[in-house]
Amino acid sequence: MQPRNMSMSGVVDLAAVKAAGEAKQKAEQARRQQAARGDQGAAPSQLVIDVTEATFEREVLQRSAEVPVVIDFWAEWCEPCKQLGPLLERLTESYAGRILLAKIDVDANQLLFQQFGVQGIPAVFAVIGGQMMPLFQGAAPEAQVREVFDQLIAVAEQRFGITGIPVEGAAPAAAQEPPMDPALAAGHEALDRGDLGGAIQAYKNVLSGDPGNIEAKLALAQAELLQRVEGADPQAVRKAAADNPTDVDAQIAAADLDLVGGHVEDAFGRLVDTVRRTAGEDRERARIHLLELFEVVGAEDPRVTSARTALARVLF
Repeated sequence: MQPRNMSMSGVVDLAAVKAAGEAKQKAEQARRQQAARGDQGAAPSQLVIDVTEATFEREVLQRSAEVPVVIDFWAEWCEPCKQLGPLLERLTESYAGRILLAKIDVDANQLLFQQFGVQGIPAVFAVIGGQMMPLFQGAAPEAQVREVFDQLIAVAEQRFGITGIPVEGAAPAAAQEPPMDPALAAGHEALDRGDLGGAIQAYKNVLSGDPGNIEAKLALAQAELLQRVEGADPQAVRKAAADNPTDVDAQIAAADLDLVGGHVEDAFGRLVDTVRRTAGEDRERARIHLLELFEVVGAEDPRVTSARTALARVLF
């Protein structure tokens, strides 16, 4: 049920950029298949579906190659769920195929509840091209939900080339993105081979000609992180960090390991605490490294937003 490109526990996928490239290809293939079949589009009522453990792979993972899938974890006894659920359903239909809403009853699907690491309900996640990202927890006002959905759609289109599914009576989805830059593709291929040095150089080559290329920036940050932790002894790194809480180099090394291991909040929290404990040049090094880790995860990730707020409190 859990594919290679998806983390069910909030782990940052260090092959995310390569996965995004693959997702773009799958999205384009899905569009071609729809055109060949002459699909008239889904009915608005088909944009909100009930999902179980048995149907999760087909209805969420596979369909996330065509449309961003928003997941609503709910339960019959949950009063806030009764407020949020109808709002999510109404907004999903208003987006006319640019998102799909998958509703999961936690009482009947405990395995999914546990695998996503849900702490309380209602909890809302998204899956794009097989990549999971947490959105928010608890009831939220319509304006906030719309803002989250708009950001989700933008990420799906810009990073994954996923523009949604056709809906009866709705305007066509946005035009497909152009093919991937060959230089960027070369970097992804090097990353896939485990040639970190080659991938880093390829991404730098892309950025030398296109400094604003977001995908290349993210890819470079991820490849450099992998290179930093390559060959590290996790036990020794963690012991050094525990024994020396004000040693910036030790904390940076441990934070890198935290991130590679999927402990995103721990990595961010460690460096925020290091900024709090240190001063001068050491403090600045910890701050800059934390900003670099933000680039690895992606600016739109809510964990980055939370960590930026925590960092601001420490600095100001």
